[in-house]
Amino acid sequence: MNTLARLRPYAGRRWWLLPGALVLSALSALLGMAPLVFIWRIVRELLVPSAPDSMAFIASMGWWAFAAAIASLVLYFLALAASHLAAFRVEVQLRRLSMRRLVALPLGFFDRHTSGRVRKIIDDDASITHGFLAHQLPDLAGTVVTPLAALALLFVFDWRLGLASLLPIAAGMGLMASMLGGNARRFMKLYEDSLEQMNSEAVEYVRGIPVVKVFQQTVLSFKRFHQSILSYRDMVVRYTLLWETRMSAYTVLVHGFAYFLIPVAVLLITHDEPALGVVVDLLFYLLLTPLFAQAIMRSAYITQAKDQASEAVERVEALLDVETLPMAEAPQALAAYDLEFDEVSFRYPGAERLAIEGVSFHVPAGQTYALVGPSGGGKTTIARLVPRFWDAACGQVRIGGVEVGALEPGALMDKVSFVFQNSRLFKASVLDNVRFGDPEATREQVEHVIDLAQCREIIDRLPQGLDTLIGSEGTYLSGGEQQRIALARALLKDAPIVVLDEATAFADPENEHLIQQALAELTKGKTVLMIAHRLSSVMDVDRILVVDQGAIVERGTHAELVARGGLFAQMWAEYRAAMRWTLGRAAEPEEANHA
Repeated sequence: MNTLARLRPYAGRRWWLLPGALVLSALSALLGMAPLVFIWRIVRELLVPSAPDSMAFIASMGWWAFAAAIASLVLYFLALAASHLAAFRVEVQLRRLSMRRLVALPLGFFDRHTSGRVRKIIDDDASITHGFLAHQLPDLAGTVVTPLAALALLFVFDWRLGLASLLPIAAGMGLMASMLGGNARRFMKLYEDSLEQMNSEAVEYVRGIPVVKVFQQTVLSFKRFHQSILSYRDMVVRYTLLWETRMSAYTVLVHGFAYFLIPVAVLLITHDEPALGVVVDLLFYLLLTPLFAQAIMRSAYITQAKDQASEAVERVEALLDVETLPMAEAPQALAAYDLEFDEVSFRYPGAERLAIEGVSFHVPAGQTYALVGPSGGGKTTIARLVPRFWDAACGQVRIGGVEVGALEPGALMDKVSFVFQNSRLFKASVLDNVRFGDPEATREQVEHVIDLAQCREIIDRLPQGLDTLIGSEGTYLSGGEQQRIALARALLKDAPIVVLDEATAFADPENEHLIQQALAELTKGKTVLMIAHRLSSVMDVDRILVVDQGAIVERGTHAELVARGGLFAQMWAEYRAAMRWTLGRAAEPEEANHA
């Protein structure tokens, strides 16, 4: 589909400004050529006087040239103003629709798409469409009109010189067309793909800078980022070399037109043409012919910009076309808050094997169940199906007897609090970060959950307390402190179902103790499904589900599973051995000192 046709719906009522900009730009281009004609007439009058009053004629031609130049500038300014108004509307709409789509997409989408890639689509690709509509599109009219008008003028004064001018221009246009053909379009797609990949890997590299600094590594240690740079370089160099010969020939042709004109002029003079008249006409053609070269180069830039804009629109629309999770036609309400998995299986998009298969369990309302097991067994997948990061491939996930897909998404999110391993805080005040749990909460309510989440000592040492902006003036929180603020946010939300994805995974011992206290407040009287790697944290839960290779292989209380001697008992023995080893290693220096 034509790039303009694809962009038209996003311009809304401002779309008419773009045809208007084209018309104004075309008129500007025509008026921009008029001074050349007037200047030629001035030169001709100076060399071959023909007017009754030469000085008056020259003065009038000068004023006409000045007026045409000013009018051309004014019309071009109006064309740019009109195109910018439409371009800004398109850019804003693309970003607004993209942001709305992101909010509506299942959270699982963000597991498969890096933040760098999403940022490029919303920011860079939307800006590319603006550049094309605001700048290159108005220039398109001038690029078409200028050579057509110049072509007519070529044969008005002397068709022989006109033909001599046209030969190198025609050859140059043929070379440019060959450079802007299929290879150029394929390159533009490869270029945008590699730029997107490099941008995505750059974001991940910046996030990993602390690791790079600590271990004194370089960009070479980030193989994917380094490889994306090398791939981009190799592709651009290969394409540049492809253009080398043709671009050199093109430059010689379009900028060496004088070598075609002068021999023809000499030939005309030697065949009894008036020498002065031929020289005057030659000067005109020397002024006029460069307009073709400018138009050809401008057409190359416009074609490149159009291809970039087409790729950009395709990427934005690919984001807009990502399917949201299906919504129930008649959403149901919840009357109970027990949680049930009924023969649930799930496969990640693009994966060959199932991540989980035939998972069934029931968490009674108000009880706490823990998911434990080897890494990659499917614990996180199970947990993320509760708030509909994804929909199950088969089977059902139910809350209070209602399948989660039959709930309105907003209502589901209101009833489920999900605490991640590494919760993120926004660059906003602590107060606003906590209020994400309940935007209508009063300051007193926020203060209350701050105390429940064991965050009071954090707030007391911040320069502006709750009003301190995270990330400003060197104000940063440790991972454990951020987790406690996130727990305060979850406490404020006060959802009846809580899903914990190893909330203490990256906390130091002191923060872990405080987080455990906050979790005790958060889960009080709630239905809780928690993922645990530290087995000491699941000793008192109501039931433990052992997950391995996508299935629940054991279930029971801590004591029952240890007594059973299965996988959990093995994990528990290894955990205790690791703890004894750590304590033993810590005690060795003290024993040495006493000795």
